[in-house]
Amino acid sequence: MFLLLYLKTYPLQAVMGELFGLSTPQVNYWIHRLLPVLRSALDDLGVLPERDPTYFAQAQGASGEAPRLIIDATERRRQRPKNPEKQALFYSGRKKKHCDKNVVIVHTRRKRIDYLSQTYPGKTHEKKIADEEGISYPPEATLYKDSGFQGYEPAVKKTCQAKKKPPQGKLTEVEKRSNRKLAQIRVKVEHDLAGVKRSRIVKDVLRNTKDSVSDTVMEAACGLHNVRDENRKRRLKN
Repeated sequence: MFLLLYLKTYPLQAVMGELFGLSTPQVNYWIHRLLPVLRSALDDLGVLPERDPTYFAQAQGASGEAPRLIIDATERRRQRPKNPEKQALFYSGRKKKHCDKNVVIVHTRRKRIDYLSQTYPGKTHEKKIADEEGISYPPEATLYKDSGFQGYEPAVKKTCQAKKKPPQGKLTEVEKRSNRKLAQIRVKVEHDLAGVKRSRIVKDVLRNTKDSVSDTVMEAACGLHNVRDENRKRRLKN
């Protein structure tokens, strides 16, 4: 309960100390002590997203159907680093803030995060992250992507991306209809990321910038989102 409350509401550690009768150093100790325990519990439940890009194809191909996948990037705000070099590294031109960035992959028929990349500084472009990850896809997969992944063409059956308006030109009505259909499919990943960011620790500005904390809490938030999805499925069956 201590850790889940912290991840969900992300209060100050002083507030956590008042709620649980602990000193601030004790709160900090137990947060870092319990995060690996939570990860182990989520792993035992089988709800953690895949982190190894070489095993992703096996996990998706186990169902025996041709998967339809959506790839997207998400940025999470963090405190402004004091080091000027780190400031430049973590600054995101899109958010106009200092961020951490991850690439995620979801299945169009499920509501869970199937793949989570490692955490990269906000300056890193999403296509570069996807290239560096070297994700292995099922060869029969269809991959939906946005303009941030322009030029990313992994070994899949088909990739789908919205048509960009040419300079000083216009899209045809057919292209506009196609773009709307693709947007209706791709919006699912936005809903899934909104579910992940119900954990305020990955939505608010991350104050704990200790090494690996950003990556650990993002993985935990994805696992908790996947737990909610599994529980919804059980309630619907019952």
